[in-house]
Amino acid sequence: MQYKTKAMILYYSGCGNSRFVAEKIAEGTGEKAEYIPALMDAGVSSFDCEGSSLGFVFPVYAWDVPKLVETFIRKCSWNGRPQYVWFACTCGDNVGKTCESFRKLMADKGLTLDAGFCFQMPETYLCFPGFKLDTDRNAEKKITGVKEKLPSVIEAIRNRAKVEEMIVGSMPGFKTHIIGPLFNLIVSDSGFHYTDDCIGCGTCFKVCPIHNIGLVGVGEERRPRWNGNCTQCMACYHACPRNAIHYGKLTLGKGQYKGVSSVSDSSKEG
Repeated sequence: MQYKTKAMILYYSGCGNSRFVAEKIAEGTGEKAEYIPALMDAGVSSFDCEGSSLGFVFPVYAWDVPKLVETFIRKCSWNGRPQYVWFACTCGDNVGKTCESFRKLMADKGLTLDAGFCFQMPETYLCFPGFKLDTDRNAEKKITGVKEKLPSVIEAIRNRAKVEEMIVGSMPGFKTHIIGPLFNLIVSDSGFHYTDDCIGCGTCFKVCPIHNIGLVGVGEERRPRWNGNCTQCMACYHACPRNAIHYGKLTLGKGQYKGVSSVSDSSKEG
């Protein structure tokens, strides 16, 4: 199936941070934002890029491009010469060599990367020891920073500016080229489980971007089952209304992130 448009933004998001950025940029540029997992479900595998603006938005996973995004890009055909190619990534603190990785990925598909942007967003990944959510104050500060930065990024994209705005951080090569591949080797859903607080509502099933969660049982007795194709995006954990999903003991007592709107709402109340 081929996709044709003069301006498109292709995005992936687990917990909503990258979705927020993609939708805001789409509003500001007048471009259409398309969810990569939905395109995969629809069987889209070819893009007519001739003269188009082509953008990608995604979260950084272990200081690199998420495997799901990389696999999608590599499997698709990118036909024609885009007028402008850019990407924006979201991160908790820094992105390492993500821009370098994405530039190479584009080159491998015959595309030239013109611009890259990054946004610090509230932390969502909790499956390693020591990883935790931002405090309410830090989360609010990050969201405020994103909202202040978005207009300049939108203007740069509209003007087809060739820029690279990355928060690289310390030891970027080690993080991206050593930790990143190790993460992809060990990432698994084997640690995910539900507690007695689970009510079988099916929220985890609905929010999983790659349909990795099934529901076993009937009615009030149904419970989630992970099917071995996890990206550890943490959507099921954070979206559970009863905080009944955990990853071993690593997520116990760490709280949940309910998205950009929840941070904005709490700041207004406080």
